[in-house]
Amino acid sequence: MSDALRVLVVTRLYPNAIDPLAAAFNRQQFEALSRLCTVDVLAVIPWFPGARLFSRWSAAGRLSGVPARERIGPLDVHHPRVFYLPRVGHALAPALYAASLLPWLSERRGQVDVVLGSWAFPDGVASVTLARLRGVPAVVKVHGSDLNVLAELSAVRRRLSEVLPQADRVVAVSRGLADKARALGVRPERIAIVPNGVDRQLFRPQDRAAARRELGLHPDRPLILYVGRLERAKGTEDLLAAFQQMGGGARPPVLAMVGEGSDGERCREAARAFPDRILVPGARPLAEVARWLAACEVLVLPSWNEGTPNVILEALAAGRRVVATRVGGIPDVITGPGLGELVEPRDPAGLAQALGRAIAVPYDPAAVAAAAPGGWDASAARLLEVLEGAARKRPAALPSTAVAA
Repeated sequence: MSDALRVLVVTRLYPNAIDPLAAAFNRQQFEALSRLCTVDVLAVIPWFPGARLFSRWSAAGRLSGVPARERIGPLDVHHPRVFYLPRVGHALAPALYAASLLPWLSERRGQVDVVLGSWAFPDGVASVTLARLRGVPAVVKVHGSDLNVLAELSAVRRRLSEVLPQADRVVAVSRGLADKARALGVRPERIAIVPNGVDRQLFRPQDRAAARRELGLHPDRPLILYVGRLERAKGTEDLLAAFQQMGGGARPPVLAMVGEGSDGERCREAARAFPDRILVPGARPLAEVARWLAACEVLVLPSWNEGTPNVILEALAAGRRVVATRVGGIPDVITGPGLGELVEPRDPAGLAQALGRAIAVPYDPAAVAAAAPGGWDASAARLLEVLEGAARKRPAALPSTAVAA
């Protein structure tokens, strides 16, 4: 364990007592990182006066009951409140974020070697500000929608273009996101690609029939599985339209949509209309996601934009082929027909045809699993290389995944 390096993680993307299933990818990677160095996690909670009164409409209200500190796995996680003003827009968000955390960081002078902001805006921008104020290096980890969606807003893009190039390192989970960071002015030698990992003990090829019995599913009907946020931009409406185009036949397929989100009621309406064909079991823990993956023929992810979604890595590790859109880092993972098929986003007809082929053509789960990425320990080790390079302020210390000019 590299006790010499002390990493402060700053992010809104982390589980908590009220939302224990949030951001499992961050939890797994930072827990693995904590086995290699000292890690403190500030999993911030947005706050404004009277937030609790708006719990039906505001994330700040819904999360107002999160404790100030809790034990999550091997880590003591702090949940400082970060002041933000609803409806004011993005202009003040990073400054308010940093100002809210500055007293916390000042109390720990000399106890932080590098600040790691996970999510570009406002977390990453605020992390760079905090690190500069404390005289330590800053690393920003970007995930997907932070650069694919938020960075398209003029105020956010302007702020990212000003601050992100000041980070000592930018960590991207895919080559596409690395290109986005470079377009925002980050020097190529400061960008490193660190792919996410997979819990290979949990996600592995398992008996499909046994998983279906455990979940109470029909033993002979093909199962198409979606796992993720039930949001329009995740392609849930496109998926429902594609599924209806597929029709029935002698063995009508079943669609399971595992998750929650703003499009959840629309998905539940479809399930009520087709009670024997569409299932919406809600958000489930990773262990249950593994059972759903074991039960399915194919995982589908019809997002309009992505980084490198971890559920695709988990599906491959579970030996299940994937039908997904050709966006973000997905083409870097689904590299051939043995692993699945890529379609264009917002194309229900093309999605329906690809899903029809996926459930009709048999494949070898073991061969799919063999192509899956490594575990979280390997991902954390590569992240540690980047953090140590930033702490030494030596660009040459970047790992071999650094983006070439």
